Amino acid sequence: MRPSWDSYFLEISSVVANRSTCLRRKVGAVLVRDKRLLTTGYNGAPSFLKHCQEIGCLREEQNIPSGQRHELCRGLHAEQNAIIQGALHGVSIKGADLYCTHHPCSLCAKMLVNAGLEKVVLKESYPDHLAQEIFKEAGVQVISLPGSV
Repeated sequence: MRPSWDSYFLEISSVVANRSTCLRRKVGAVLVRDKRLLTTGYNGAPSFLKHCQEIGCLREEQNIPSGQRHELCRGLHAEQNAIIQGALHGVSIKGADLYCTHHPCSLCAKMLVNAGLEKVVLKESYPDHLAQEIFKEAGVQVISLPGSV
């Protein structure tokens, strides 16, 4: 059966997540406008830095719970990397939709709102209620398609 556009791009985000170097959670993000792929991103250390797979996870070492103290991590989030790829390569993401394996955190939600995103389609939740409130207040549509990939 032919997948819907939402299922199609969500599946691509799952493939992108396979590039992740995070030891805790593999996340993939895809930014799309007019049914065209604009950028992709996965979570992991910035370019030219050692990956957590090589040196270990700072968050695990310090027993930091999921959803807390995002600044105590070597990695960038998948959504951040997708935004950065647009900036690096001159690709506007205004009016785009995000397809992501996990619900964005509040930091990413704020960036995505300011970047002009209109819709977020996700496969899995994430324990950040502030992110949900930010999207709701900004009028960003959030659609969950669990089990679709």
